[in-house]
Amino acid sequence: MAKVAWRGNGMSVRLNAHGKLRNGWWAAIFMAVLTMLLLPCLLASQHFGRELSIAEQAVIILAATWICQRLRRMPLSEVLGRLNGVWARQLALGCGLGAALMLAPALVLALGGWISWRPNPAGLDAFTASLAVMAAVAVAEELMFRGFLFQRFVAGLGVWPAQILIGGLFLLTHLDNDGMQGAAKVWAGINIFLASILFGLAYLRTQSLALPIGIHFMANVTQGGILGLGVSGASEQGLLAPHLASGLTWLTGGSFGLEASLPGLVAVIVLLVILVRWRGLATPD
Repeated sequence: MAKVAWRGNGMSVRLNAHGKLRNGWWAAIFMAVLTMLLLPCLLASQHFGRELSIAEQAVIILAATWICQRLRRMPLSEVLGRLNGVWARQLALGCGLGAALMLAPALVLALGGWISWRPNPAGLDAFTASLAVMAAVAVAEELMFRGFLFQRFVAGLGVWPAQILIGGLFLLTHLDNDGMQGAAKVWAGINIFLASILFGLAYLRTQSLALPIGIHFMANVTQGGILGLGVSGASEQGLLAPHLASGLTWLTGGSFGLEASLPGLVAVIVLLVILVRWRGLATPD
């Protein structure tokens, strides 16, 4: 009769001490399921001459998560957090923190005379149109990088190995973005990696994706939809039209956005410290 798993020194390669599939295998299964769902969708969109929207990508990642949770015989809420009043309050808190994350460095740069703003006549339409896209981006990226995969890595490797591994993957997905040149590439690289740590910590403190989704969403909305600055290199029109001092990309972030600026990096570090020390934020056991 075939064995369920290979064994060495009395330990199962596939199963843990409780007889359950190891977290590394679940991470591999998730990537396999995601690939099987994503590939035909990409081929179909290519056939019809269109790109797969970020909202469609979010749905596919959610479907892969649901399938893997069903295979594990665990509820989807284990990954997302319970969709209740607490989830809604954490989402709102995240939106507030995300806005502050971008408004604080913007204020510093405005007071220093390095960035100025004027009203954008077409800003309201651009702002309204960007909300759904930015919501989809936040949901898709947090599902992908703080959802099932990250949580299996935390359970299998520990918090900091998982944070560093996912932070590296998060950074890799942004390295080819527009504006990733020169000093901006250095500052943006550090900032994006630390932002991943920040989002991961937001999940770990609450055991819910509500807080990281809220921070991610409102940081993008504030940076692009309101201030009209680039969002990870993607040019945006917002309610305001910015004018940046020339030759100071390391300070202002240039076309990449505040994520590539020195004040932006300081803001991420400050929010990281706040989340570490904010005792009232943790979800009760």
